[in-house]
Amino acid sequence: MEQIAKKIVKILIVEDSRTQAEYLRHILETEGYRVLLAENGRDALESVTSFLPTMILSDIVMPEMDGYELCTRIRQDDKTRGIPVILVSQLFDPADVIRGLECGADDFIVKPYDPDYIRARITGILEAIDQPDPEGVPSPLDISLAGKTHRITASRLRIIRILLSTYEVAVHRNTELEEAREQLNAMNEQLHGAIDDLRQSNGRLESENSERRRVEKALDEANKKLNLMASITRHDVVNQLTTQNESLEYALRLKDTDASKAWEYVSAAAQIGTRTLNSIKFTGDYQKVGVKSPQWQDVRSLVDAAAEEKVPGNLKVRNEIPAGTEIYADPLIGKVFSNLMENSVKYGEKVTMLRVSLEKTAAGSTIVCEDDGIGIPDGRKESIFTYEHGMTMGLGLFLAREILAITGITLHETGTSGSGARFEIRCPEQTIRNHDPASA
Repeated sequence: MEQIAKKIVKILIVEDSRTQAEYLRHILETEGYRVLLAENGRDALESVTSFLPTMILSDIVMPEMDGYELCTRIRQDDKTRGIPVILVSQLFDPADVIRGLECGADDFIVKPYDPDYIRARITGILEAIDQPDPEGVPSPLDISLAGKTHRITASRLRIIRILLSTYEVAVHRNTELEEAREQLNAMNEQLHGAIDDLRQSNGRLESENSERRRVEKALDEANKKLNLMASITRHDVVNQLTTQNESLEYALRLKDTDASKAWEYVSAAAQIGTRTLNSIKFTGDYQKVGVKSPQWQDVRSLVDAAAEEKVPGNLKVRNEIPAGTEIYADPLIGKVFSNLMENSVKYGEKVTMLRVSLEKTAAGSTIVCEDDGIGIPDGRKESIFTYEHGMTMGLGLFLAREILAITGITLHETGTSGSGARFEIRCPEQTIRNHDPASA
């Protein structure tokens, strides 16, 4: 009987990638469902009338009409508003979940596809079709995220189901990070073995000793990165997910007795999800530091590129770096200038001008990045570069110091509070030079 029931379930797949659409079709038809494909939202609306699907699976990013608009149009039509819609997403941004709730989606399926996960999501939605919502028609709820307000009309039951679903995805990805950390540890052990071999066979030659020291320094940097990534995956992310789970459990307990308090816990869970995703994204940026060899790069060009990317047109940028000035640094050095400018724009409040200049010192040279904003209080001049501070205010300054440290360059804040921020990039003599382009 179960197989007969599945055969009458019709699913419309809306996916502009033919390869992915056929893969989804194969998974669903193997389960006995009837499947129809549509390449975009407009084609899907035409197919709904003739095919009368039991459920719709739609990719979010599509030409003609994206998944959000398609879902909204489905909900606006009295003939189709009752059809469950599952959105297919990479789910890298909490805004995906909020926008999905706003347009009336019932659930998410995350790429890359996992057949068992797809079956579970579809089964859950099918079971919920004939179950009436105990709340009836819920009151609209306004949620602010990233400076934008979203109006949610979904029931608490649907919201909690989707949040729990995304929590399950986050836990799965955390497990993948743990596996990656174990692989990195194994590689670390292999590196230690390689160093031991190098010491035994080449210890008598000074040139090879020099090479060994460079390998050891690189290994120390790798160990530092591994320890930080382990801290993120084993401590920060796990703790955040645990707290998120507790908030959702409290929301479930209070949903029928204290709805206002329950929504506070749901909002807290969403904020925790944002911090968790930021932690995971940071590991992707951090693991790139030190991967490629340092190289000489034109400072003036780096400053111009950062200003074009991060500084709005109403702010003036004075690039006073002499032509031909080059810095020997990690290839990610461009992020340093981008992060410093972004910090001024975001937190300077009254900033009207950014200035980047070069000063000669006894130990080398100092690149100065300063603004005319509110500055940084004396008690916070070092804490802004810490990982702990970055977890709440952004990890850009922490990452900037790590990038510069690869070649022994340091970063400090020496401005006067109330008169503007002043970041000094102190470059030892061997890390900065003036290379005349005409002689190249």
